[in-house]
Amino acid sequence: MNAHLPILPVLIPVLSAAVMVALSRQDLVLARVLSFIAAAAQLVVALLLFAATGEGEILVYRLGDWPAPYGIALVADRLSAAMVLLTAILGAVLLLHAVCAWDRRGRHFHPLFQFQLMGIYGAFLTGDFFNLFVFFEVMLIASYGLMVHGGGAARLTNALQYMVVNLIASSLFLFAVALIYNAAGTLNFADLAQRVPTIPSSDRGILMAGGTLLCVVFLLKAAVVPLQFWLPGAYGYAPGVAAALFALLSKVGAYALLRFALVGLGWSSLAALEPLAWLTLLAGALGVLAAPSLGVLAGFASISSIGVLFVGLAGADAARLGAGLYYLVHSTLAGAALFVLADLVRSVRREEGDALVGGREFSGRALLGGLFFLVAIVTVGLPPLSGFVGKLAVLRSIPVTVIEGAASWVFVLMASFLLLLGLSRAGSRVFWKTQKDGGQASHGPAAGGVAALALLLAGTVVWALVAGPALAYFTQAAQALLEPGAYVQAVMGAGVYR
Repeated sequence: MNAHLPILPVLIPVLSAAVMVALSRQDLVLARVLSFIAAAAQLVVALLLFAATGEGEILVYRLGDWPAPYGIALVADRLSAAMVLLTAILGAVLLLHAVCAWDRRGRHFHPLFQFQLMGIYGAFLTGDFFNLFVFFEVMLIASYGLMVHGGGAARLTNALQYMVVNLIASSLFLFAVALIYNAAGTLNFADLAQRVPTIPSSDRGILMAGGTLLCVVFLLKAAVVPLQFWLPGAYGYAPGVAAALFALLSKVGAYALLRFALVGLGWSSLAALEPLAWLTLLAGALGVLAAPSLGVLAGFASISSIGVLFVGLAGADAARLGAGLYYLVHSTLAGAALFVLADLVRSVRREEGDALVGGREFSGRALLGGLFFLVAIVTVGLPPLSGFVGKLAVLRSIPVTVIEGAASWVFVLMASFLLLLGLSRAGSRVFWKTQKDGGQASHGPAAGGVAALALLLAGTVVWALVAGPALAYFTQAAQALLEPGAYVQAVMGAGVYR
């Protein structure tokens, strides 16, 4: 049974989406039932996959039983299984928020949601460049539909910019893949890892040109400075449930960069990216200070968290890289929580929406204000929750040198302070500076949205409580990235490595 697990996270959402389109276009209740059944099935499969790879096994599923590198291979190891599980948990939680409002605003919400999940799962599990491109496109096309779901001029304008940026990135992706194939003759990660040392010097320039271009594409998708400009508006004006799911998309870019650079090209680290990580930290934190709305603020906070993530991923040792991966999970939960909160505020403020301005009293102000306080603690990374644990683990893993170590501490602490100021400003304007005019909104925040937000916050608490084993797990996953021999053996050999 384990041999077939890697294909199931891709099959379940695509088949579910097809059934929804065929049977439930006019029946919202049936679409919801099918969506929750699919989410439950994905969660079960993700748990089984996580358990099957937890001891270091690498599962390879070859479609059509074609041997590598000629056929399509899906590969599940510690890291990809953990990312699949994170995706399944986030998808199931966000459905609670979706069924309260967003899925009523269009007939195709649930199929688009499932196709989005299918693209994310596939990107984490694929073993070659071409199918990474295919899954990226599935993921992006679904995100275009989700981003404009519900209409609105601001949403459409920012979605158009997002589409243009990603169409350019997709074109560059294809050019890069063509250059790599021209130099190496393969698109399979494991096969590339075997061929890179033997590529003649006359072709190495082509390989490095393609590799550099592909790294730029992944950095664009991860929203690393100076390629972060598209994210705040695109995510900030997207429907809240879509923006919360999009918290994973930048992580897909970071994951793909790790797979390509450390496994495919055999690089020892991404140390050259550390200055960009520092600038990303600062740019996101400054954006939080200047954000006009909670949604855009959540987008800038996501950029700042990407900076912390890349400070960890830039390391050349397993402990630092593992700390970065631990923080990746935290930042996904925290980013999704902030987007859900912004959406709840937008839904109950009659005129101001989520704009950071004082306004009239609104129903649920005390509840949402309390939840905002907790989300702010999680986002800034204050103790004792997982953000603090993740940042501390990343910083403690950096060698104490005059330049690298000191600069990382300074940028992380400075960005955290700016985030604290920006979130304090936002909270005081939205929840404190209100006018009591006796005309509260007729409804409070949706129960499903509050439940989803509570679960995301609970997830950060649990993530802090299991920090010890989680850091150990991701350190082992990082070691496998830095020493990909087992991965190569599993993909090119028997299919299961023990």
